[in-house]
Amino acid sequence: MKTLFILNDAPYGSERTYNSLRLAGAIAKQEGNEVHLFMIGDAASAAHRNQKVPQGFYNVEVMTGILIRHGGKVGVCGTCMDARGLADSELAEGTHRSTLAELAEWTAWADKVLVF
Repeated sequence: MKTLFILNDAPYGSERTYNSLRLAGAIAKQEGNEVHLFMIGDAASAAHRNQKVPQGFYNVEVMTGILIRHGGKVGVCGTCMDARGLADSELAEGTHRSTLAELAEWTAWADKVLVF
């Protein structure tokens, strides 16, 4: 199964990004599944490198890395990055600056699209 996750919310403050990454990771770990994840709007901040969070608090950068290690692809809206002052060099390892055109391609590719 090919699943696309589209994240809209900031990485912290609500649990939507956290829960979407939990589900994306679980699906990616299952044999035969492929996962793509697109961060748009405030979710672009979730791809920031070197996040420091309080002890015992979830870290979306670490969670994104787990997804990538299981074959997931992670794109970050370039327009949204620019609006938030996020440079390519500040992106977490394995994520990449992306475009609406790539999101359209991934949407056509996917069997399922989940929006958080």
